[in-house]
Amino acid sequence: MSEPRGAVAVAFPGMGSSTFAEVGRFMVLDRYARRRTALADEVLGRSLLEGFRAAEGVYDVNAQVAFLVNSLALADRAEQELGLRPDFCVGASVGQRAAAAYVGALDFADAVRLTVDLVRCEDEYFAGEPDDLVTHCFVRVPGPEFLALVEERAARGDWIEISGHLDEGAYLVSLRAALLDELIAAVRALGGYSMQTMRPPVHAQRFAPLRVQAAEVFARYPLAEPSLPVIADQDGRRIGSAAELQTMLLDTFDRPIHWPAVVGALKDEGVSTLYVTGPDLLFHRLDVTAGNFDVIPVTPKTAAKPVPVQ
Repeated sequence: MSEPRGAVAVAFPGMGSSTFAEVGRFMVLDRYARRRTALADEVLGRSLLEGFRAAEGVYDVNAQVAFLVNSLALADRAEQELGLRPDFCVGASVGQRAAAAYVGALDFADAVRLTVDLVRCEDEYFAGEPDDLVTHCFVRVPGPEFLALVEERAARGDWIEISGHLDEGAYLVSLRAALLDELIAAVRALGGYSMQTMRPPVHAQRFAPLRVQAAEVFARYPLAEPSLPVIADQDGRRIGSAAELQTMLLDTFDRPIHWPAVVGALKDEGVSTLYVTGPDLLFHRLDVTAGNFDVIPVTPKTAAKPVPVQ
């Protein structure tokens, strides 16, 4: 007698480094990416690839639209070639937009337009910030000592917030860019590793006014009821309605990510297999992810022959 099938989830990762040099070849050659890119071109009224090739930053509007295109194209590939039929969906950070499109709350054209409008909204908001702010990723750092570093800097009057708990010893932290080198040095002294800097910064209470402005953008894009349950990246709560999904999408501006809570919620739902579809160097590799699921990364690099992470 065969064992009952465990539930399956698809996760759209947050946006790490995903430059044209890293994923441009995939977008040109992969048939699923070419189809999505052509649709994006129609929405934008110009060539996404040309804009992406000339992108002014890792997170500029062309890079973010390309990330959306590639994440959904890789989900297309997973469905058509790997038999992906998920029971649950997750989107981490920027990956929430791909998740919203995947579950049918937004059609693809509106997901592209929403991405463009949100990038414009963020650019205008941060142009008015008096400080140059960033979010930085640290990994392999001892948690109590790291949190003590953050509390020490907050106690002396520096603005600093935890923007994400990704795994044991893996955090996103938002702070003034002028203080970043000092924090990196302190983390390295603890044995931790400095990863990537994100600009604009994300997921911090300081950005509550940005949430208000983003709500005006979302008001132009009514959401449909999601076709699958979505697990919120802030706390692992189960999202089952369009209203709840909109709250989750707005929470991303001023609430931190808690990926272990997502993993716990998926385990509670009986998920045993997790497809991670998108340009991703982080989420499918986290110990908390790889240690709890049969993980199938479907990325530009693994698209030709994805294999479970051991």
